[in-house]
Amino acid sequence: MTELIQNVIDGLGRGSIYSLLALGIAVIFGVMHLLNFAHGELITVSGYAAYWAFSSGWSWYLVAPMVVVVSVLTSLLIERIAFSRVRGASDFTLVLTSFGIHFFVSAVFVMYVGARVKTFSEPGWVFDTISIGSINVEIFDLVVIGVTAIALLATVAILQKTMFGLALRASAADFDAARLMGINSDRVIRGAFALSGALAGIAAIFWLMRAGSTAPSSGIDPMLKGVLAALIGGLGSMRGAVIGGLSLGLAEVLLRSQLPGTAAALTDGVVFGLIALLFIFRPQGLVSVAHAERV
Repeated sequence: MTELIQNVIDGLGRGSIYSLLALGIAVIFGVMHLLNFAHGELITVSGYAAYWAFSSGWSWYLVAPMVVVVSVLTSLLIERIAFSRVRGASDFTLVLTSFGIHFFVSAVFVMYVGARVKTFSEPGWVFDTISIGSINVEIFDLVVIGVTAIALLATVAILQKTMFGLALRASAADFDAARLMGINSDRVIRGAFALSGALAGIAAIFWLMRAGSTAPSSGIDPMLKGVLAALIGGLGSMRGAVIGGLSLGLAEVLLRSQLPGTAAALTDGVVFGLIALLFIFRPQGLVSVAHAERV
């Protein structure tokens, strides 16, 4: 039982990062009907910014907020340079554009920075544990869960209590009707990308803390996890994105701890198999979404 509780906490910590990534993807999908495969590049750019900052003698206390700022600015820049040019295009064009951004950003870092992995030191407390009765819990997992909970509550407050949140929810429900009612589509889309970038930036802090390195391809894994979590929860549902992220994190950790011996290496394969079964029996994901209109 003790081991199970420890694994659940570890899974919630991992799933919290996935939830932040999935929520950022869900925000963009809600207003543009775009499954953004360039979302992971926010972590790639943030990782290189963090590497530069550490090389300049910065500490994690300064790097962490800088990562969020860089992620937001990168998200807005991507929207301005790429997605604003294809707004209103077909779904295929939007997805192809997001893939193009991914390959472009990777190529830029390979050509001008190098393909080698850049490493930096993790905070000293990342692998520390505390004892709660007979349970040893990593401080990192508790911090991730706590910060994610605060970020999610702040996101809910923004969506429920502000005019921007009202405009964003109205646009996600029916973009054309929202625009006819006087909602500024450019402002809503830019705000959605800024919010998505902020959520990705918070996720990037913990992703980079745990990895301690960055590379041109660093964004692939977080992008895949975020997209999978969003699909599991139900595309277009922000509540589903959170549920999907937590479910994916728990599934990975619990399967890795329960599979015998070398079979633990098959965790990702088993997880993908379970996801495939979910999509067969419930293709809409865990949370049903009534509709989502594309710009």
